Amino acid sequence: MIGAIAGDIIGSTYEILNTKKKDFRLFRPMSRYTDDTVLTIATADCFLSDGNYGEYYRKYCIHNQMRGYGSRFYIWALFNGKEPYNSMGNGSAMRISPIGYVANSLEEVMLLASISASATHNHPEGIKGAQAIATAIYLSNHNSSKEEIKKHIEKEFAYDLSISYEELKKTYKGGGTCPLSVPQSIISFLESTDYEDAIRNAISLGGDSDTLACMTGGIAEAYYKEIPEYILKKTYEKLPSKFVSIINEFNQKYIQN
Repeated sequence: MIGAIAGDIIGSTYEILNTKKKDFRLFRPMSRYTDDTVLTIATADCFLSDGNYGEYYRKYCIHNQMRGYGSRFYIWALFNGKEPYNSMGNGSAMRISPIGYVANSLEEVMLLASISASATHNHPEGIKGAQAIATAIYLSNHNSSKEEIKKHIEKEFAYDLSISYEELKKTYKGGGTCPLSVPQSIISFLESTDYEDAIRNAISLGGDSDTLACMTGGIAEAYYKEIPEYILKKTYEKLPSKFVSIINEFNQKYIQN
């Protein structure tokens, strides 16, 4: 989960002013956690408290405002908070990383990711995107090879992962929907050499940089099992103590055992 959060923070200053270079500065003075982190923490806290996804997403948004939420989600959280709004946006997939560790089978991954996504993003593509990222994290955490992950995602979700990262980078125009960001995040992971390289791949694609890096970072953490200490240190420095406590509690219950 911290891998997804680090990606969000690192990508936060490159979302508006994209970079196509991979040697960019990881952390800058204005680097901050966004809605991706807030709702990832909400997902984790929901599991720890045996809560309701929709209630936790709404509560966390209200208590952590001005973090870059999509307009439809913001309206849902502030004025509705009950009925989903048929979105295929990548908000369903960027918050999903905890499910890759909680689930005990691929079937449970699919179910939990669907329930989480459907609280807000109940469009089939919104659900599919969340399931794909959660599945990639689950498979990575259970020591599947990159080729196994690629084949499973292509077969199960019909995403085309055959394009090379370099070709993708030349043509990618960005986009905040699952179809325009989930497969691209997975490719950024598949063609990486380590955690940091995966984050650099995702951000240098351009587009919705913080969310691309959040999704890629969640998979890369599960696969490589190691995040450089300097990235972890800077990431934790950017987080409120409550978030750190939830991360630690979640890790103790679902990851470190």
